[in-house]
Amino acid sequence: MEIKFTVGRLPYTVFFAGAIATLPQHIIRYGTRILLVTGGQSLKKSGRFHKIEKMLGDEGIEFENVAASGEPHTQLIDDVVHQYKGKGIDAVVSIGGGSVIDAGKAISAMMLVGQTVTDYLEVVGTKQHSGVKVPFIAVPTTAGTGSEATKNAVLSKTGKNGFKRSLRHDNFVPDVAIIDPELMIGCPVAVTAASGLDALTQLIESYVSTQANPFTDALALSGIEKIAHSLLALCIHNEDTVTHRANMAYAAYISGITLAHAGLGVVHGLASPLGALFGIPHGVACGTMLAACTKATINKLKDMGDSNHVKKYAAIGNILTKNNNSIDDALEALVCKLEEWIAILQMPRLSHYGITPEDFPLIIRDTGNKNNPAPLDEQQMVQILSERL
Repeated sequence: MEIKFTVGRLPYTVFFAGAIATLPQHIIRYGTRILLVTGGQSLKKSGRFHKIEKMLGDEGIEFENVAASGEPHTQLIDDVVHQYKGKGIDAVVSIGGGSVIDAGKAISAMMLVGQTVTDYLEVVGTKQHSGVKVPFIAVPTTAGTGSEATKNAVLSKTGKNGFKRSLRHDNFVPDVAIIDPELMIGCPVAVTAASGLDALTQLIESYVSTQANPFTDALALSGIEKIAHSLLALCIHNEDTVTHRANMAYAAYISGITLAHAGLGVVHGLASPLGALFGIPHGVACGTMLAACTKATINKLKDMGDSNHVKKYAAIGNILTKNNNSIDDALEALVCKLEEWIAILQMPRLSHYGITPEDFPLIIRDTGNKNNPAPLDEQQMVQILSERL
């Protein structure tokens, strides 16, 4: 492979157990009045919210708190911006999962604009954002989307005419990412599983992407190795340790970097309409579709005679199975391992969300191959959806 790549902006990153203690010093660089975006109730129920509140108060930092439960929708962003625009917010800080970080990212981007965010979404809107924003700090409490490392915020509108689109600009990369695996201890198994499979999907898809390069390849493989070591340990063997949480947090962060620089594939192409039209959580959509999409892509690559990407999938198979099999054996083992994980981690089938074969044309209409190494046609998409129905 020719060594040729470009590295875009990355956040100033602080990664260690206990890193949350550094939050005040990073906030003070921008001021002493922040908008704190959190999720539902998990941060408060864990007792961590009170500790963070005291830590900020001790440093003279004032905050307003808004909740962003569920995947962020456009109306939430508009409402929060309308409420706090012109109120002297020095920075936006998100502490929560990928949806919370996306919400905070979009709020920081729109706070100085004050218009509806829908006008600035890719495909849906017609306006170009200048990139001027309120400073933004991301503190993930789950290991999945890698949003703490990316330049886009995914926003949705659910329903028959729903969509999931990105608000994107190079300047929207968080100014600071504080990644503390201790904040992830106690994360529910279902959330850990869906988030972990999302990160794994992003690492696999960016590794085999048509836009992959040696820089993203090296990072993606290192992340896949961490997931192979820790995902089942956390979800099945109840080994909720800082080490395993750190491995998953690292993998998620790296997946954000690799997807931003190499792009994603057909799993995410399907996940978008599944989320927009049927409200399937993003991590679940990726997790439930991963094995079927991988199998279909490998079969198409074989038909195309694409030995380069076939070898890449084989390398992933050997990492996940911790073997050194031949290419054909590694490919078969990869699909089996993914199917096994999806079953063990209890990823729901599409029918759980009321999807029927009659819905397939609508889903496929809005599905893109993105940077999938093999272009899948409509018939192959139907087969994939049927497998997971």
